[in-house]
Amino acid sequence: MITRKSKREIEMMHEAGKLLAKCHKEISNRMKPGVTTKEIDDFVEKFLADHGATPEQKGYSGYPYATCASINDEICHGFPRDEQLVKGDIVTIDMVVNLNGGLADSAWTYVVGEPDEDTKKLLEVTKNSLYKGIEQAMPGKRIGDIGHAIQQYAEGEGFSVVRDFTGHGIGPTIHEDPHIPHFGIAGKGPRLKEGMVVTIEPMINEGTWQSKMDDNNWTARTTDGGRSAQYEHTIVISKEGPMILTDQDDESL
Repeated sequence: MITRKSKREIEMMHEAGKLLAKCHKEISNRMKPGVTTKEIDDFVEKFLADHGATPEQKGYSGYPYATCASINDEICHGFPRDEQLVKGDIVTIDMVVNLNGGLADSAWTYVVGEPDEDTKKLLEVTKNSLYKGIEQAMPGKRIGDIGHAIQQYAEGEGFSVVRDFTGHGIGPTIHEDPHIPHFGIAGKGPRLKEGMVVTIEPMINEGTWQSKMDDNNWTARTTDGGRSAQYEHTIVISKEGPMILTDQDDESL
């Protein structure tokens, strides 16, 4: 069932989103050679606790960490680990913050050290894909419009769009209807309505879009070893236009 959120619920989710955005900005200062994703995970858990929040995905369906930390060919749901990051690695940190019952979800891909040209293009196209999708998140549009805009752009730039994982509704639980594919046909799918809150989170690959699952039954990676990047925001469907709850450029941060 697709629900529409009240003004109070959206305000609570926005507060969680601002805290999440602050956390990502702190992570960006820590993403250096020699750091481990387990250290990042420990930092996130302490940062949230210090601000009266909790990592909502910890314990969700048995997931054991505060963040997902996906490196290079890992698409999503990578486990934080003690392996040191090296120059050139790309790392996606994905987290869901619960602040006083309001939820927000955002992933961001970071580069360890200075990126080469191929890395710059992968990350630029992935981030642009996110905002191409957000542009379609308007009342009266359909879910297929979001996926179509992302797919047309990313594939036009020579990349592929992951099919096996999608965006979703959120609040008061992590994953709610509707699913938000990052590929699709314009004009198809459920209609977007004012008050819906969804995540848009394209995962864009260098090679094939196809994925395989690690033995931990959580971590998905590309079947051909190509790298994958992801950017994600939590969005309110609003008559004034898409409202990004996890905006790192929010002047109130």
